[in-house]
Amino acid sequence: MRAIRRAPAEVRPEVRVVTDSTSCLPAAVPGPRGGVGPTVVPLRVLAGERAYEEGVDITPDRVAELVAAGERVTTSQPPPEAFTAVYRDLAAEGARSIVSLHLSGELSGTVQSARAAAARSPLAVRVVDSRTAAMGLGFAARAAAECAAAGCDANHVADRAQEVARSTSAQFVVDSLEHLRRGGRLSGAAAAIGTVLGVRPVLGLRDGRIELLHRVRTRAAGMERLLEQGAADVAAATRPVVAVHHFGAPERAGILAGRLHTRTRAEVEVRPLSAVLGVHVGPGTMAVVVTDLGDHTH
Repeated sequence: MRAIRRAPAEVRPEVRVVTDSTSCLPAAVPGPRGGVGPTVVPLRVLAGERAYEEGVDITPDRVAELVAAGERVTTSQPPPEAFTAVYRDLAAEGARSIVSLHLSGELSGTVQSARAAAARSPLAVRVVDSRTAAMGLGFAARAAAECAAAGCDANHVADRAQEVARSTSAQFVVDSLEHLRRGGRLSGAAAAIGTVLGVRPVLGLRDGRIELLHRVRTRAAGMERLLEQGAADVAAATRPVVAVHHFGAPERAGILAGRLHTRTRAEVEVRPLSAVLGVHVGPGTMAVVVTDLGDHTH
């Protein structure tokens, strides 16, 4: 099953935006001014003998429970055929071109699947590697959809997606580095920092890669680091949009979001982390994402 968002024909733009489920966008993606939001292609979660499409037949909270219980859970990118089917459906709906925006190619082969599908699409598809993930990707997809709804061409929509994605600052704290190390998203030497030295790393996405930013001793200190950096990023932005993510820790996310709002007066969205991303960072992960929409006009 594909999670395709539909809207009345009279509000469908000629350029359509496609993203993937690691964008952490809600199940029903609202479009700008009553128009069409991004089409979300789900990644897959494999648990036991079953395969799920995230956001379609399994939730992030359920995946966090499975991981915490010791269940072997893995993930996989959508095959090119999944993107091909979505592109064909959008062409049938009247789209003239597509901007397909996805999580960093340093973290997943999803963008490569999209490129393979674009090569045999019935209409022009511009594939964009966002070099980010989570709501950094989600905010960029939303901004791109706004440009499409305003009647901008595919080049403008793609450029806007890249501009917004590049403005994103994303930091996160994990309860254990073992999930990242096991999944190959972090080197064994970096993972050892948290076990041998007994510190809790604050990690970030930099140009699509996960990097060590700070070392703290406790979870509380990690939350303070997220708060301080989030507040600094909001202050530096022209038009910030902000999200707090969690994987199986909604209460702590609500507290962090409340403190960040009090500190900055910015509206803060609280979202479960994508199940696929969560599998690789582990239960208890907390993240702050700040994206600058800037002073862009269509």
